[in-house]
Amino acid sequence: MAQDPDLSGYIIAPDPKAARLTRSVRGTDQAGAETVLSVVEERPLTIFLNGQEIVTAMTIGDYPEYLATGFLRNQRMLRADDEITRVDYDEELETVVVRTARATDYEDKMQRKTRTSGCAVGTVFGDMMEGLEDVRLPATPLRASWLYALSARINRTPSLYLEAGAIHGTVLCQGDRPLVYMEDVGRHNAVDKIAGWMLAEKADPADKILYTTGRLTSEMVIKTAMMGIPTLVSRSGFTAWGVEIAQQVGLTLIGRMKGSRFVCLAGESRLIRDADPASVAEEPRRAGRKGAA
Repeated sequence: MAQDPDLSGYIIAPDPKAARLTRSVRGTDQAGAETVLSVVEERPLTIFLNGQEIVTAMTIGDYPEYLATGFLRNQRMLRADDEITRVDYDEELETVVVRTARATDYEDKMQRKTRTSGCAVGTVFGDMMEGLEDVRLPATPLRASWLYALSARINRTPSLYLEAGAIHGTVLCQGDRPLVYMEDVGRHNAVDKIAGWMLAEKADPADKILYTTGRLTSEMVIKTAMMGIPTLVSRSGFTAWGVEIAQQVGLTLIGRMKGSRFVCLAGESRLIRDADPASVAEEPRRAGRKGAA
């Protein structure tokens, strides 16, 4: 896909090396006229940790190594200090095997699982709040001007969403600059790919913003906090528990970010309102995203 010229260094999803990501299907519209639509492909990806099968995710198939390592890290089956010795992806078998220098405790994690409200592979936690008591997020300031700039830039970026819809996007940002853009059929898969990229690149989360098209539910807030990212922004809505957890851990939480509109749900003291909403252009209809519409 073409890259917007002012997004130098920006990883555009999907990975051009990935196999088919969309295909055409035929249908009829409300008037009975035949129509041809571009739709996103789904395929299974089975993740192994040190030889043990962990989960099979339904995914679009790009960046499988990032998805696998990010999923394991966000499920706390990998510690932050674990040394990943090898990541082997077999496209024909649709598997990723992650190997570590330390023996891992995935059996215990899977026995104490709780399925949450995630889509696609979703999220599995033992104690939902486990580990959050140790989270110390930095009080990183957030400028409203960054939010407006990010929303505009992300919405004009070539993407599977604009091509076929029915997909979620997640973007790792720094200030008003997008750094890494990932998409997938489930919002958790997209976030896990970001986590995997951060692990591989040893990226510092302290000054980052996580932008998502997904809902701000409890597990999305928990994942962001456990990744050490101090700001979470979404185009979509939110749940009461998601807001409550964000307030507890010191996460700046922004919901319903569309055009000139947003609502600050947590971290108001860290938000710098340095832009006049009246000066912000509304989103073009073509660029407007509504989560996984």
